[in-house]
Amino acid sequence: VQLQASGGGWAQTGGSLRLSCVSSERTFRNYAVGWFRQAPGKEREVVAAITVSGGDTYYAGSVKGRFTISRDSAEKKMYLRMDNLKPEDTAIYYCATKRDCTGSYWLQAWDYTNWGQGTQVTVSS
Repeated sequence: VQLQASGGGWAQTGGSLRLSCVSSERTFRNYAVGWFRQAPGKEREVVAAITVSGGDTYYAGSVKGRFTISRDSAEKKMYLRMDNLKPEDTAIYYCATKRDCTGSYWLQAWDYTNWGQGTQVTVSS
């Protein structure tokens, strides 16, 4: 399975970006999705996660109310809309998927079996 992320770049404080990730997996509809980020010198952390159905989502406290995760299973795509960006959001962002039959979302990096290559997001004033 390959994941190809795109949409990163530079934004001003308060600006917006939308990250996209497309999967090569034919049965993507059976995969839970997560977005993670890793800033220099820090561990990889979960940003948002969404269930197979798309009906349940999770957001880290630092992004809640500013970021929105979504998926389009027919197109085999996942998205992370980021609004009101802050300098502390600067990091490499990764999409990840995990085959799931429980209907849960997953919050640990080690839960996920497939990873995108990462896309840099830089926020400055």
